[in-house]
Amino acid sequence: MRKLRKVLFVQMLLAVAYIAANGQWVKQSVDTTASLRGLSVVNGRVIWASGTGGTFIKTIDGGKTWKVGTVPDAEKLDFRDIEAFDANTAYVLSIGNGKSSRIYKTVNGGLTWKLQFKNTNEKAFFDAIACWDRDNCIAMSDPVDGKFVLINTIDGGVNWKPVDTAGMPSTKDGATAFAASGTCLMTYGKSDVLLVSGGNEARVFRSADRAKTWSVSDSPIVKGTPGSGIFSIALWNVHDATNGVIVGGNYEKPGEAAGNLAFSDDLGTTWISAKGLTGYRSGVVFVDGMTIVAVGSSGSDITRDGGKTWRNIDKASYNAVQAKGKRAVWVVGEKGMVAKMK
Repeated sequence: MRKLRKVLFVQMLLAVAYIAANGQWVKQSVDTTASLRGLSVVNGRVIWASGTGGTFIKTIDGGKTWKVGTVPDAEKLDFRDIEAFDANTAYVLSIGNGKSSRIYKTVNGGLTWKLQFKNTNEKAFFDAIACWDRDNCIAMSDPVDGKFVLINTIDGGVNWKPVDTAGMPSTKDGATAFAASGTCLMTYGKSDVLLVSGGNEARVFRSADRAKTWSVSDSPIVKGTPGSGIFSIALWNVHDATNGVIVGGNYEKPGEAAGNLAFSDDLGTTWISAKGLTGYRSGVVFVDGMTIVAVGSSGSDITRDGGKTWRNIDKASYNAVQAKGKRAVWVVGEKGMVAKMK
């Protein structure tokens, strides 16, 4: 009997060790059926997300309770990106052609929302928003006439103005961006911004002066079809960025694992292909300098050695992942799915 107990105890320890190494998602109870793609983890207690039907959700107690709301007059909009700064302040961006692309902001925790921007360019389709701080933000649209469409604010969204993209390299025919997780666009430091493309190209655009001038790099991510390319980019450390990761693939073939991962160690100037992900991925995040999590419609993967080896966590469907340290790693997905990594 003692021997059996010892064997069971060892098995239990091995199981706990496996979960710790492999990661495990703990689903939350959130009263919504919206498809969630926007996700902003402020800290271990404050998390915001957004999605279809003009929906936003928020917790201020680390997921114990959730507030579910709808932005007024936005019930038909799909909020694919959200940028939050505390329990009260957040921007949300909706996607769609023409006037469906909008930006709203709340400063009172979602009690009221102010429409700050409504797109008037019928050719534009906005994908994402990113902020250097609560007053200085930038948003991007798919290319129009060979250039990404950019707008920015320097006054907390009181005014959103077009960005002059004369200093930006032209896109290739058939190029696009993906409003899949809000992470095809990111800011870091005081003035740097990165955006990634897909479709007939899979490139990384970089600016160090808040979108005045740009450089661009090719990547080994798969391209050439409307559903392929780079979907998400992340850096470590965002305050002194050196190491970067991009993920993507072909969302029309979510189980394909080739050409969906690449790394950079020179601020995104060059990208080296890597392997280890088990399918198309729409979101990626650094948890710490060595731990990275990538998610998509065919599952989620984790590495704890900087991308040398990966483990598949599961085959469930996820849209976006964000983190603020190893105790605040969150994912969102379809039908109101929200989960935290244990």
